[in-house]
Amino acid sequence: MRLYSGPVRDFIDDVLNNRIGEKLSRVFEDYYGHRVGYSELTSWNNSLRFLKDVIGENQLFDNAIAIEYELPYSTKRIDAILFGKNNFGISNVVILELKQWSRVEDSEIEDNIVTFTGGANRMEPHPSLQVRGYHFLLSDFLKLFQEKDTALYSCVYCHNYQREEGAILFEKKFDHLTKDFPIFGKNDFREIGDYLKKRLSNGGGLEILNRFINSPIGPSKKLLEHTRSTIDGNPAFNLVDEQITAYNAIVDRIKKVAKLKKKTVIIVRGGPGTGKSVIALNALAEVLSKGQKVYHATGSAAFTSTLRRLVGVRAAAFFKYFNSFTKAKENEIDVLIMDEAHRIRKTSNSRYTKKTERSDTPQIEELLKVAKICVFFIDDFQAVRPDEIGSSGLIIESAKKFDSDLYDFELKTQFRCSGSDGYLNWVDDILNIRYTANHILSSNEKMDFRIFDSPHILYEAIKYKNLEKPNSARMVAGFCWPWSNTKSDGTLVEDVVIDDFKMTWEAKNDTRKIASGVVRANDWARDPNGVDQMGSIYTIQGFEFDYVGVIFGKDLIYDSEKKMWIGQKSESCDSKVKRESKTEEEFTKYIKNVYRVLLTRGMKGCYMYFLDKETERFFRSRIEAK
Repeated sequence: MRLYSGPVRDFIDDVLNNRIGEKLSRVFEDYYGHRVGYSELTSWNNSLRFLKDVIGENQLFDNAIAIEYELPYSTKRIDAILFGKNNFGISNVVILELKQWSRVEDSEIEDNIVTFTGGANRMEPHPSLQVRGYHFLLSDFLKLFQEKDTALYSCVYCHNYQREEGAILFEKKFDHLTKDFPIFGKNDFREIGDYLKKRLSNGGGLEILNRFINSPIGPSKKLLEHTRSTIDGNPAFNLVDEQITAYNAIVDRIKKVAKLKKKTVIIVRGGPGTGKSVIALNALAEVLSKGQKVYHATGSAAFTSTLRRLVGVRAAAFFKYFNSFTKAKENEIDVLIMDEAHRIRKTSNSRYTKKTERSDTPQIEELLKVAKICVFFIDDFQAVRPDEIGSSGLIIESAKKFDSDLYDFELKTQFRCSGSDGYLNWVDDILNIRYTANHILSSNEKMDFRIFDSPHILYEAIKYKNLEKPNSARMVAGFCWPWSNTKSDGTLVEDVVIDDFKMTWEAKNDTRKIASGVVRANDWARDPNGVDQMGSIYTIQGFEFDYVGVIFGKDLIYDSEKKMWIGQKSESCDSKVKRESKTEEEFTKYIKNVYRVLLTRGMKGCYMYFLDKETERFFRSRIEAK
């Protein structure tokens, strides 16, 4: 999607006649369903005039342009892209990141800077690093660039920023970024013109623009499919924007760990699909490459077990659980990376802990104690059990007890749910988890969201998607049916029963023999047979698929008269949540979080079936008719 595209001559005419902002605003409102902000509109009108001048002065009239191009599976947009051929007839595409910055300060974090934007001083990645992220995302996703007959280039134009002595953005320490992704300032008008002419002087841009627009989008790089190469020191994911800022802080502290006088705590907050686990694995690879002592820890048996199997025996030892550090000495680990930190528990005691080894020490303090650098990746709205108490607030308060240096980052760009912030906001709003402006799911929504009248049809739809692309779709349900042990012949009990629809849960991870085709819970996300068994919140949390089929049970219903969500313990088979929830309100909160997780595991689509028809009607009432 792009807000504007066409011949360069039309673009110049629209800018000269003050139409460009209006045209961009109109498409923006039609697509996103709300008006563009004043600051963004001002940015368009200002920056695009500078771009018009560069294009016109260098007579690049036979080229094409796209403005505000939305990256695949993301809500992030590239400011401008130019299309044309060079003097040798080679097709070229040039990304231009346009910045209005006029004042930039240095940052203690390597490859980050501080600039005044959004009404305050904010830490940002160096703009060459930002455009590099866009560059590699496009080259990874668009088939056009995988065919090798079209070259991609990227640069930054800070048209208000003066190149002068002491100008931070042009310092030599950023040469490793600006060498391949150059940055041009206010007084580099001739230089940026030469850069563009070298790549676009032979015109022919419309034909390249059409191929770009119609280029198939290649399959996204899934987290688990690329874990092995990541751990081997070949990170498979390209980070963008605030992901880069957080990652730079982590890497900077890692490089300086031997010199740090105080413990460092880094919090990276973000909702579903914002890349928390991606950054965590990239950071793990970075520490391993330096030979430092590091562990990746989670509170999820399914997630950790799957990662261990995927990376193989050699790397499996780096993946631990939150309760694995009870006997560790203070600061004996250089870096401890904690993914899914909302699953931190009150203590590390379990039913298997010997009486002599039980401790009242909070688990968060155990984790903070063992490492010099503690990195927490967390979603404050994903706690689904009363004994999972991890939160940003808890981490901050606990970090103070250790007199730690604290860094707190928030990820907003998300890559799941077809890159739709609107869908994720709608899920939060409809479940009354947090108020958002997305009360209605737009008919233009990129996320493929459907409600089915039958669990049979839902299951067939998911199997069809999984057949189209193996291991890309799964069925999940609220914990509204018992989870039985494996039968004596190794098969499973068909616990999930809805009239004549019957399905088994995934198998418990016990030592009993299981029959062929039956999948243990810890393997459910990666075993091809997982599509034939129902997953629960405890097996899908931390994973993603192209499509998920969700059975919305009666443990959570919407009361249209009271206009509120009601959790029903009598309909739940999650005995621990029922037992440990002190009030009905607390139980309802956890069940709402459960369905939030289930509804946001799909990268492309979420298909649903409701047991409670009043709840289904409520959902349908919040969907715009197509």
